Parts: sequence; C-alpha cells; structure tokens
Amino acid sequence: MARYSANLGFLWTELSLVDAVRAARAAGFDAVECHWPYTTTTEDLRAVLDETGLPMLGLNTVRGNVDKGDFGLAALPGREDEARAAIRQAVDYAAEAGVANVHVMAGKNGSRKTFLDNLAYAADRAAPSNVSILIEPINQRDAPGYFISIVEEARMLIEELDRPNVKIMFDCYHTQIMQGDLVRRIEAHLPWIGHIQIAAVPSRQEPDEGEVALDRVIRAVDAMGFDGFIGAEYRPRGNDTEAGLGWLRAFRDGGA
Repeated sequence: MARYSANLGFLWTELSLVDAVRAARAAGFDAVECHWPYTTTTEDLRAVLDETGLPMLGLNTVRGNVDKGDFGLAALPGREDEARAAIRQAVDYAAEAGVANVHVMAGKNGSRKTFLDNLAYAADRAAPSNVSILIEPINQRDAPGYFISIVEEARMLIEELDRPNVKIMFDCYHTQIMQGDLVRRIEAHLPWIGHIQIAAVPSRQEPDEGEVALDRVIRAVDAMGFDGFIGAEYRPRGNDTEAGLGWLRAFRDGGA
C-alpha cells in the first residue's frame, strides 16, 4: 500500500515547521518533506521528527535572488560559488537534521556542463552522510526557461554523471503538463526515480480533481513495487489544509 508524505512547503504554511510536522502526523501522513527549512534549527527539526516518528524525505537548495527571477543556481555559468554554497548549506542541514534527500535546483537557461559539475560536487558532498541528491524536471508553463523539463533529459544527465546517490524527483504534476503518459513513463524510469510527487492538473490543488486519475496512477506505481513515498505537493483549495484532506482517506480506502 502506498505511503504518503506531506509537503510542508505548501501544507500548513500558517504553522511553524515544527508544528506543521506535528499536524501532518495527526492527519495521518507517513512522512514529511519541505522546501526551505533553514530558519528552523536542525536541533528543533530533528527533535520533532523523533517525537512524531516521521521521516523527513527532502528539502531544496535555495533559489538564489528571487527578486531578480532566480529559481535555482546549479546550472548557471558564472555562479558556481553561489551554487556550491547553496549545496553545502542544504547537504549539511540534511545531514544534521536527518533528512534523506536534497533537491538541487537547476535554475533557468543554464549550462549542461555547469549543472553536471555542480551535481558531482553535491553527490560527493552528500555521500558520506548517506544523503541522496534529487533533480526535478519542472514544467515550462510555471517556470519558463527552467533547465530541465523532460524526464528523459534528467535520466540522461544522471547516466552521464554516474553517481549512485543522484536520482529523479518525478513530479506527476510537472510531467503531465510537459509529457503525459505517467504510468508508462514512471515504469520506464523506475530505477532512476528517488521520489514521486502528486498534485491535480491543471490547478495544482488537491489530487482528487483535475484531468488525471491520480489514485489509479498510484495504484499502478504500487503494483510496480515502488517502495518510496508519494509526496503530496499541492496548494490547498482553501486556507485550511485539513479541510481538503478527504482525498487522503479516499485514496487509502480505495487502495492507493
């Protein structure tokens, strides 16, 4: 049976990260993940993870100068020092707090060589702490110019890099917008996938609406033997995260 992770970058955003972890546990999630936890100390995060028994699956490298349009740094030529500082911050935080994965954000209009060089740096920095590195194809509608948008491109980068602790973050929302064919695409790339995320398409809201029957996709992924978690990375329809959690009960009752 699928296990679900609450992405606290979008869920319970009115709470502190520590209290959001507690809320996710109370709501019945099996794990948590986040975007940028750096204003919370690693000691406080580790303590609440121990308290709740929830693993934290992932966090992101910082985006850079958001006011100037940055959406990641790792693929941007000439900004290697900033990118590697962001990688060190993320990997070291993950190691100290007990977070499993770091999503290294590529940025927009970047360079393949720069991205590969920085990913190699990230993988080598993370390996001694058993932290994995994730790269995520992000759709061009929401993030025009983002360096990777196609799952096959991510796989080719990983094959060229040849580091065992670098995997794909397969976000069903982004991939449906760019490519579709989710079940077969996941099946074809399963050995390279480190994490899967869901949200409704096109709204990016609760996964019980939209053009994709995500409960069926999850059942298919479960049948493939995927042993990771399904990350709920969506923006709630209303201001109350808990009011929209009927999908979680329905997906579990339906076997997804």
